[in-house]
Amino acid sequence: MRRLTLLLVALSLIAAACVAGADVVPVDPNGSTTTLAPVTTLPSTETTQPGDPTSTIAPASTTTTVPQRPPGVVPPESVGEPWGEVVGLTMFRGNPTRTYFGSGPVSATAPDVVWRFPEEPMCGQSPIGKEPKVWCGSGWTGQPVVWERPDGITEVIFGAYDKQIHFLDAATGERTRPDFDMGDIIKGSVTLDPDGFPLLYTGSRDPRFRIIALDGEEPVEVWSLHAKSVEGIWNDDWDSNPVIVDDIMYEGGENSWWFAVKLNRGYDADGKVVVDPQVVYQIPAWTDELTEIFGRQHSVENSTAVFEQRAYFSTSAGRVVGVDVSDIESGNGEIFFDFWNGDDTDATISIDRDGFLYVISHADTAKKNNTAARRVREVGDLAKLDPNNPDDPVVWKVSLSAARGQDAGAWATPALHVDAGLLFVATDAGDLLSIDTATGETVWQDFIGGNAWSSPVIAGNTLVVGADCLTDHSGFRAYDLTNPRSPQHLWDATVGTGACIESTPAVWNGRIYVGSRDGFFYALGN
Repeated sequence: MRRLTLLLVALSLIAAACVAGADVVPVDPNGSTTTLAPVTTLPSTETTQPGDPTSTIAPASTTTTVPQRPPGVVPPESVGEPWGEVVGLTMFRGNPTRTYFGSGPVSATAPDVVWRFPEEPMCGQSPIGKEPKVWCGSGWTGQPVVWERPDGITEVIFGAYDKQIHFLDAATGERTRPDFDMGDIIKGSVTLDPDGFPLLYTGSRDPRFRIIALDGEEPVEVWSLHAKSVEGIWNDDWDSNPVIVDDIMYEGGENSWWFAVKLNRGYDADGKVVVDPQVVYQIPAWTDELTEIFGRQHSVENSTAVFEQRAYFSTSAGRVVGVDVSDIESGNGEIFFDFWNGDDTDATISIDRDGFLYVISHADTAKKNNTAARRVREVGDLAKLDPNNPDDPVVWKVSLSAARGQDAGAWATPALHVDAGLLFVATDAGDLLSIDTATGETVWQDFIGGNAWSSPVIAGNTLVVGADCLTDHSGFRAYDLTNPRSPQHLWDATVGTGACIESTPAVWNGRIYVGSRDGFFYALGN
């Protein structure tokens, strides 16, 4: 899909970007950092009101034409491609099918740490049950947004365990806007509006999912959805990364509900962004039958994937759900696919160009529940599912066994190599597998170290994956995919202090951006 930018719409995203203190630690003590001047908001030549999502501020002059596609449809040709009009990586795994990971080329030699942010570790206290706990850095899934602003600055946006959303210049690591306080630690990944509206979408362990406007002197909350707006049965976290398809946002909560929200994005007479979100569809993620097996544990922690006019999510009880969203703006949705894979499914579903689903669970309930364990053995930890055959959807299955003291299955979302027909999977046990998507055969594998929660990414002809998480030299490993069925090891790079990398990196123009559990955020490059 072509990446297009509506100049003035995108400029409003960086309007009046205010710079806070210099918290970057340059790797080169002689290196220079720059402070960004505030950007002026440009006057609009056309405005929209809430309820008119199809209009935008018109650029002063352009000959670009946006490719036509039916509204609300994610076409097969978008698989593996960037999504929307913003040039960048705007959501977890880059597009609604969760199959775009960034841009290369990645260096053929081990990268250096270009900069580190901030001066002191990013840490915050958030309890586990009634027990206090201090969290540092960023964790699962933790993928940053990276986007190219029209003023030539590439901006990185991420949430961290210090309960803040940070906005940085990708070149220097300097702040581009003030931090935004989310009230609790942020475990998931933020989404930048892919259509150019100056809006950021994110949740945290705070019970409110938020929409944040970015066209003022500082980020401002313009809407929130409280986890207790419905009667949930698990908790009130928001780990799932929202996906935006035209004017509809799809999001799941750990309150065990799934939502479709019509955003009604637009601009007022002064050119300021406005939204009037309406929850048009919401469904509980549990069933009575699965509640008998799992009790209350039915959270939605993975991120919704969308293909054509079908949205898919899964739950911590192993329920894989497909919803027909062809009439979702009118509040009409229909569950057409309902499959149980037996165990906690937090890895996000990946979808290929033929609409097949790649679904991975990880060992949780199956370790203590015989019914769940039998189901996992029957359908596999990893399965290719055909949603058009709901009565017998398993095309093939793969067992991702426990090993080396680590659990079975995977937390990491796999990386689909669209052209090669391969799925790269990082398992909890530390195996990196290449699976033939047609047959389910493992065609290649390597050991990258246990607790491999960071999702592998493909940028150009390079595969980058977190490695050695349980050691004191954790970082990344890269492979040359010139022959994707026989990857060649390129390099290993320890990141910072060598603490575990749980977060999924963003790779943009070959540079790698990621947070570490040591409390810092890093840019790696040559």
